[in-house]
Amino acid sequence: MCGILAVLGCSDDSQAKRVRVLELSRRLKHRGPDWSGLYQHGDFYLAHQRLAIIDPASGDQPLYNEDKKIVVTVNGEIYNHEELRKRLVNHKFRTGSDCDVIAHLYEEYGENFVDMLDGMFSFVLLDTRDNSFIVARDAIGITSLYIGWGLDGSIWISSELKGLNDDCEHFECFPPGHLYSSKLGGMKRWYNPHWFSESIPSTPYDPLVLRGAFENAVIKRLMTDVPFGVLLSGGLDSSLVASITARHLAGTKAAKQWGPQLHSFCVGLENSPDLKSAKEVAEYLGTVHHEFHFTVQDGIDAIEDVIYHVETYDVTTIRASTPMFLMSRKIKSLGVKMVISGEGSDEIFGGYLYFHKAPNKEEFHRETCHKIKALHQYDCLRANKSTSAWGLEARVPFLDKDFIDVAMAIDPQFKMINQDEGRIEKWVLRKAFDDEERPYLPKHILYRQKEQFSDGVGYSWIDGLKSHAATHVTDKMMQNARHIYPHNTPSTKEAYYYRMIFERFFPQNSATLTVPGGASVACSTAKAVEWDASWANNLDPSGRAALGVHLSAYELQQQQNQAAASNGNVVPMPSKVIGNIPRMMEVGAQELEIRG
Repeated sequence: MCGILAVLGCSDDSQAKRVRVLELSRRLKHRGPDWSGLYQHGDFYLAHQRLAIIDPASGDQPLYNEDKKIVVTVNGEIYNHEELRKRLVNHKFRTGSDCDVIAHLYEEYGENFVDMLDGMFSFVLLDTRDNSFIVARDAIGITSLYIGWGLDGSIWISSELKGLNDDCEHFECFPPGHLYSSKLGGMKRWYNPHWFSESIPSTPYDPLVLRGAFENAVIKRLMTDVPFGVLLSGGLDSSLVASITARHLAGTKAAKQWGPQLHSFCVGLENSPDLKSAKEVAEYLGTVHHEFHFTVQDGIDAIEDVIYHVETYDVTTIRASTPMFLMSRKIKSLGVKMVISGEGSDEIFGGYLYFHKAPNKEEFHRETCHKIKALHQYDCLRANKSTSAWGLEARVPFLDKDFIDVAMAIDPQFKMINQDEGRIEKWVLRKAFDDEERPYLPKHILYRQKEQFSDGVGYSWIDGLKSHAATHVTDKMMQNARHIYPHNTPSTKEAYYYRMIFERFFPQNSATLTVPGGASVACSTAKAVEWDASWANNLDPSGRAALGVHLSAYELQQQQNQAAASNGNVVPMPSKVIGNIPRMMEVGAQELEIRG
């Protein structure tokens, strides 16, 4: 991932302004430590901090068309760039960068070319012939992007808040799947898939079609000129990514450059569920596996850095970002610059445990639509910024446009969880890769119960965070929380603790408004909390808050069971075996020193 910063029409072309733009661009240098570039055209400034993944030798930015009248600064990867180059037969390219096609597509098609791009991207394009410009962000918001407005009439664009928050009167998230056009004077949505309307699809489930679509999504992300690997938690999603990558790596350009053996990476507290499962999957696939351990104290010590880099006070995101942040640093130290990860599957297939309580297929489908639309504020933000903090790029094949089209067209009745029929969460995905002749994964991994990343790294991680926050936030502070933080008022001491840190780094009201809020249980939307009355009193984003579903649910569930038993009542608990397949391995979590 790179870092981009643009200041457009600021009515100031002085050397002092150029120095200020350079200063702000340096705040993004962690995203792109390989090279820096700044283009100035009057009072338009386009800055870039490069992480070189494709064509490291000549792909420095900004990028230009043939006569340098069109200038582009871009963060991302265009996976179909070779196909697009073939369509641009009358154009000459200056570099081998995958992003070099953008300026030429604009020349050929005007502003209506963005939907032709297959990849993850954020870019600013300046046409110096008339000083018009466009800004665009990828369909789902895999790359982070913000837009701001200055009192001088300028428009600011930055990959991260810290690039513009001190110089803009107002700023906000740039919406995914949108394009800003200076000619139009506003935004328009370029990404308009069939599922966006939330109408209920009716396509029958075909496991081979789903399998093929996902394999294609993974294969196209093997495009790289630098060493890479896969993030492997041992859960379904990351294990499928690793399995497909291992199958198709041989024969690729990457394999010829860096060898045919795949490297995999996992992080967790000692003896955590993820570490054990990941090691088993790595042995099954034959990867070179790297296991990183951290302690609760290591994580707590990193919280301030995490909030500074990830730019949120959302509890779930911070819990999950911290282990990923620590792991990314270790991965980069090994010389790896790109990893493939499993984000997005739970939103598409209803993989979070609260989906067990979806009352019907209509609400199930609408909830998945809402979750995908909000990914840029949660898992995409985490995956992008936790890795970019150390100059590491994360690619997410589950959020491939073509794959989403296939997966979201399936009749949601097939995605519904039905324990009587042996259908656990994400059954359609599991079934698609349940190949008896050439198994992708061991059965018990293929059917392992969903673990949210912040849980899977070790249950004592979240418990430790809560205990730490309780030592910094008093009961009296909580009583006044609604007055101190009227917007998204913290409801727990942990949330209050994160909010204090966030506002120290980003004190502007605009910054506060970039973070979503609302009631949630096990990562649900506020609407889904209504699916089970018992959840209203147990609002926590951890998967263990899904009482009656998660096998290691919070102590509250055990207390309820004991109370019910004393009254002669029976409270059903989720079966540990469905269709002769264990749903989850229950492993305790302890703390040891961090080591590779």
